[in-house]
Amino acid sequence: MKLELLSPAKNLEFGREAINHGADALYIGAPAFGARAAATNTLEDIDALVSYAHLYGSKVFVTVNTLLFDNEIEAAVRMIHQLYNIGVDALLIQDMGLLECDLPPIELHASTQCHNASVDRIKFLEQAGFKRVVLARETSLEQMREIRQTTHLDLEAFVHGALCVSYSGQCYMSQYLNQRSGNRGCCSQPCRSTYDLYNGDGKLLSKEKHLLSLRDFNASQQLCSMIDAGIMSFKIEGRLKDLSYVKNITAYYRQLLDSMMEGHSKSSSGSCYYSFTPDPERTFNRGYTDYFLRERKPMASFSTQKSIGKRIGEATSTNGSSLSISGTEPLTTGDGLCYFDGDGKLQGFLVNGVQGRTVTPNRMPEIKIGTTIWRNNDQLFEKQMQGHTAERKINIEMLFSYDKTGFNLTFKDEDGLSVIQHLEAEHIDSNKPLINSNTIVKQLSKLGNTPFSATLVTDKTEGRYFIPSSTLNELRRNAVELLKEYRISHFHPKDCAHIDQGLPYPSTTLDYRANVINNKAEDFYKRHGVSKIERGLELTENYDGKALMTTKYCLRYELGCCLQNKSRSKPQLNIAPSDTLILRNNNRRFRLDFDCRQCLMRIYPII
Repeated sequence: MKLELLSPAKNLEFGREAINHGADALYIGAPAFGARAAATNTLEDIDALVSYAHLYGSKVFVTVNTLLFDNEIEAAVRMIHQLYNIGVDALLIQDMGLLECDLPPIELHASTQCHNASVDRIKFLEQAGFKRVVLARETSLEQMREIRQTTHLDLEAFVHGALCVSYSGQCYMSQYLNQRSGNRGCCSQPCRSTYDLYNGDGKLLSKEKHLLSLRDFNASQQLCSMIDAGIMSFKIEGRLKDLSYVKNITAYYRQLLDSMMEGHSKSSSGSCYYSFTPDPERTFNRGYTDYFLRERKPMASFSTQKSIGKRIGEATSTNGSSLSISGTEPLTTGDGLCYFDGDGKLQGFLVNGVQGRTVTPNRMPEIKIGTTIWRNNDQLFEKQMQGHTAERKINIEMLFSYDKTGFNLTFKDEDGLSVIQHLEAEHIDSNKPLINSNTIVKQLSKLGNTPFSATLVTDKTEGRYFIPSSTLNELRRNAVELLKEYRISHFHPKDCAHIDQGLPYPSTTLDYRANVINNKAEDFYKRHGVSKIERGLELTENYDGKALMTTKYCLRYELGCCLQNKSRSKPQLNIAPSDTLILRNNNRRFRLDFDCRQCLMRIYPII
């Protein structure tokens, strides 16, 4: 099985750096209709990125994964044809209405927004013409194995980054609160806000906590298990993250996957060389969880929605103007340090000066001895990441030979692709064959900033003919350009037909959670046997009785008050099993519903 590392590309620059740091594939926003409205790109930049990626045998997937209104479909289809003509490798979509349109033969991936959480749903998507599904983040290893055994689709799963607390595609909180639909790429992230928690009698249980905010996902310790379960593509979240994050996290997972290649193969070409040591704790993170891969564990970040970074030690002493910190992590002027105070709130300060393990803060914190100190802005690391941090080289073998009319330089790369550059020239005998042959090999080996690295250079002329170094350099440069062009054209995607077997959808009725907001999507489901379809909430303001979130995250469990007694932690609040729980934010109230049979929590508006 070929294993694929899939990295985010906010734009052309980020995409190139993701490739340089080891990505086998990228996902990038189209000019419109992507699930990150703040991360769109021009067709010209996508075209340039496709050429750069294909040079390394990497792929470019473009996100067109929002829900579409009827008046947007024509423009979306026109844009998809333009993307196909550019040569993008696949399209991520959410709206099934697109399958009723005249699409080009481009590979289709079902976005995680499609709510890819059940075997029946995924089998249907396979029968509808998709080549790949992006599994719901909540999918366990056991579920992955079951899906792998029952479908032939490529399976893509998240391994790192921010977590949506709701099942993707099933969150309507942003739309309800701010008229900004997450299914339309405009989520206002209400899950990162603070909430007050009340019981049904109006008693305040918790005030201004981030009760719906999750830690970040980190599945690095589960990669082997995910591979064994049948996952072939490992996706890093972060199209809105900074370049340091993209470089660091891509390099980190590249090294991990490379160590697990026995019995598998890479999906792209080249080897990466880094000038830094990748460390996921040194870039943005809210603390980590492996979510539901194996078993439910605490995963909330009640005290903050911000990055806490890396633990560097504990406060050991203070004299009123300085603070001493245990540990061995180097400290630098300009670092941002943080800690949780006695009320559990995140506090922070900048480092104005360092002497050994003692720092001078820009403002002296009120901190207790023994308090854990974190670094959420690593000055040295960030400065290092701003420079040139990686290069990626494709191994080639060179063969220099001659024929009746001149000389030939053959390049053969690690994928078995080869080109021949011919030079018409007179054969001029050399009076120093050995020295001349060494000169030829040396000049041809100078690949410098090209994408290639020579593992073997063979001079079949044995130096018997003299060729000026300038001529050899030109011959080498021309061969480099020829191989680059050949590789880009060779890795152009093949047409992929969408074969819809017309088999029935697993249900004959659909409610608002199917996210049908255009006539084409309705036609699609009717063609697959659905007789009753409720339109999506983007078309209505009637939220009464509608779950705004459906999530496997459970606030009772996190607070140690699980109704099935599965909580491992002691109860944090005095909550009775019969208590109704209500969240409040800016005078908006929400009722929590706990479906213990399915181990789900739903959030309903109190209107």
